[in-house]
Amino acid sequence: MQIICLRLYVQEGMKHGHRGIHDWLFEAARTLGIPGGTVFRAAAGFGRHGLYEDHFFELAGTLPETVEFFADADKISALVARIGAEGLRLHYVLHPVDYGVTGVS
Repeated sequence: MQIICLRLYVQEGMKHGHRGIHDWLFEAARTLGIPGGTVFRAAAGFGRHGLYEDHFFELAGTLPETVEFFADADKISALVARIGAEGLRLHYVLHPVDYGVTGVS
């Protein structure tokens, strides 16, 4: 089955209102019927604000994170629209993916 994967780029510790950004994104996705999401924390990243790397003693919480969802195109479009309507300016990529489950005949 082909569906859409949405990958949002955020920063560790980022908030929307008084909630962590990925918690807010998960709740928004859940209300739209998106079945799940995942956060990936980067070990390093660079962009317009410079280079960020994970160091053992550094606990600043400034590393990049990605938040991913996959669902049909209508649900993903609704989530992107909801994020924008909240005034959030997040970078994202969309790409079609094939979805399946191993071990199913």
